[in-house]
Amino acid sequence: MISVQNIYCVGRNYQLHAAELGNRIPSKPIIFSKPTHALVEAKGQSLIVPSGEDELHHELEFVIHIKQPYQPGRIVTELVNQFALGLDLTNRDEQTRLKQKGHPWLLAKGFRNSAIITKLRSFEGIEASQAHDFMLIKNGNIVQRGNLNELIFDLQTLIDYIGTHFGLGKDDLIYTGTPSGVGTIHSGDHLQMKWGDEILGECIIEIE
Repeated sequence: MISVQNIYCVGRNYQLHAAELGNRIPSKPIIFSKPTHALVEAKGQSLIVPSGEDELHHELEFVIHIKQPYQPGRIVTELVNQFALGLDLTNRDEQTRLKQKGHPWLLAKGFRNSAIITKLRSFEGIEASQAHDFMLIKNGNIVQRGNLNELIFDLQTLIDYIGTHFGLGKDDLIYTGTPSGVGTIHSGDHLQMKWGDEILGECIIEIE
């Protein structure tokens, strides 16, 4: 597992995903974070996640790895050296309860094993990345499919926004948002994250 300093996540960064949850398209990036203890690499193993009777959702994401500290004017290819696919697991019932109270989402987003990630691969630039779709396969069926050209806020916008408001440093990760198709995970589900024709990571979810 890579050494990670901060895990930033972007909410509602695909129009169809915002629509499927009944949310408005944001006018600026919605940023939240996950603890580094939530991060786990998908290597084909079983992963235990706490959810109880609450509904657990999968959110597939394109993840970028920052190689050096952010400075204004630095472009994506100067700051990003690797990418991965990731799953932002969400306790949807808990998130709904927290939103109704106006509370932060941490309990719904930051639990153990809620930031699943594949192995990292070399980032070859935005255009090269847009040449591939990324997919989540659940029990043999494609349930989510996305492409970087569908982002509401592109990678440069996200990097500038996060770098300006929070700071970005070496070994930070950004989960850039999930496409439509978010759905429920049940105990025993087999999840595979696919980049083009290649499976980058997979795991079996066990809910406790």
